[in-house]
Amino acid sequence: MKNSYSEITPYISKMAERSTINNHIAPEMYQEHHVNRGLRDMNGNGVVTGLTEVSRITAKKKDENGNTVPCHGELCYRGINVRDLVKGFTADDRFGFEEAVYLLLFSELPNKGELSEFCKELGEYRSLPTSFVRDMILKAPGKDMMNILSRSVLALYAYDDNPDDISIANVLRQCMQLIAVFPMLAVYSYQSYQHYHQDKSLFIHLPKPEYSTAQNLLSLLRESGEFTDLEAKLLDLAMVLHAEHGGGNNSTFTTHVVTSSGTDTYSAVSAALGSLKGPRHGGANIKVVKMFDDMKQSINTCDKGQIKDYLVKLLNKEAFDKAGLIYGMGHAVYSLSDPRSDILRQYAEKLSDEKGCHDEFALYQTVAELAPEIIAEKRRMYKGVSPNVDFYSGLVYRMLELPCELFTPIFAVSRIAGWSAHRIEEIQNAGKIIRPAYINVKSDVEYKPLNDR
Repeated sequence: MKNSYSEITPYISKMAERSTINNHIAPEMYQEHHVNRGLRDMNGNGVVTGLTEVSRITAKKKDENGNTVPCHGELCYRGINVRDLVKGFTADDRFGFEEAVYLLLFSELPNKGELSEFCKELGEYRSLPTSFVRDMILKAPGKDMMNILSRSVLALYAYDDNPDDISIANVLRQCMQLIAVFPMLAVYSYQSYQHYHQDKSLFIHLPKPEYSTAQNLLSLLRESGEFTDLEAKLLDLAMVLHAEHGGGNNSTFTTHVVTSSGTDTYSAVSAALGSLKGPRHGGANIKVVKMFDDMKQSINTCDKGQIKDYLVKLLNKEAFDKAGLIYGMGHAVYSLSDPRSDILRQYAEKLSDEKGCHDEFALYQTVAELAPEIIAEKRRMYKGVSPNVDFYSGLVYRMLELPCELFTPIFAVSRIAGWSAHRIEEIQNAGKIIRPAYINVKSDVEYKPLNDR
């Protein structure tokens, strides 16, 4: 028996080195075989792999000469511009996440009666099976909230009398239940982690049916259960902007791929959570916050020249994590602007007034102004670069005093809406398993008997 379950033994180290040597595909071979690495062409455009009506991202347009040129980004949910959606519920001074979920699931905006009934249904679904929190979360605490969230989703399969029924009605029921309980699963996982791994006091609040999703999340998370209206409204806005983002992002594509096999809802959502956990997808706003923390420790952030020098060092792999990235800058699709970032920036400024975080917001604005120019100077760019939604969401979450451990789970609490819509769409319209092709570039090797090796 090994001394430690997690030990990397000398044997494993040796064989890992051999595996690295024997499993290497030269980058130029992708061009030789006309393979779009990462399903992206040389200009960074995604390879089309499906059709969807759930949402649309616009980042380019045709000019008067018929050439494709970058434009300011637009995001539409079921054909409705997300800017208009936000203007609608903010003008009424109400919460918008539930309305956005309804739109994504049912492809139309609800009237007052339909929205009220939908919110009531979600409120009634905000409960977990008897002893679930104790047995599945508190008795098996973990250090990563996304893993606990994924494990909890898979565990719910055992409590469902019809887990494998993929009729639209049953899948819709499962999705609405998951949308309703995701805040609970995320926060309870965090409370468990805090208690068992950080020696903090344990408290578990129950959700309130009359609260919105954002209100419940803050109420569950805070020991006092208290929050301001602006705090809840801004978290709600952030959740609306994270609820969906086209079919091409990694976790949503994962949802389509896994759903196409005919598997159950819990397995499909767990797979999407595994994708979102990856730092290249769901953890970017954590990197933004930590980058700014390092910046404040390393330089005088009141000096614009020092800020510029620090950003150059980031690109030169001389600062922070030495990855050569200015986190929160640029997006795989958007170039001139990310509409989600534009919207969130306006409301982040309001929260900075309430929280007394003017200097922090000003620093973010300075970096947002300087970074695109520095990146354009230092890097060969095929398209423009601008702040993305992660740039400001990290700031918003920090001002809301949300722990970094919950940044990505809150992303999941929002994106479960989009995953649900795409799962239902895949079941209804595709009907074929997604099976991409790979080109084998390994030459034939003659088999040698064991005694001859």
